[in-house]
Amino acid sequence: MRQKKQTGDSTFKIKGDQLVDFVKELLKEGNIRRILIKDGKGKTYMEIPVTIGVIGFFVAPVLIAVGALAAMVGAFEVEIIRK
Repeated sequence: MRQKKQTGDSTFKIKGDQLVDFVKELLKEGNIRRILIKDGKGKTYMEIPVTIGVIGFFVAPVLIAVGALAAMVGAFEVEIIRK
């Protein structure tokens, strides 16, 4: 599931209970511009812009929101837009 140092965009299918840990790993990577969290039908639930400001200041609130979302839906598609 982990794919480090990619240059292209990627989409992963993630179970709800794995979502928070997966997003934490993505935030640590540093080469990601945006994370889109969608349901299986393609509806976007959350779009996370990943910039220096988001990493430094908004990590905790973002992860709380991701955790609440993970509790509501069973499976997600996470689209990663890289630099």
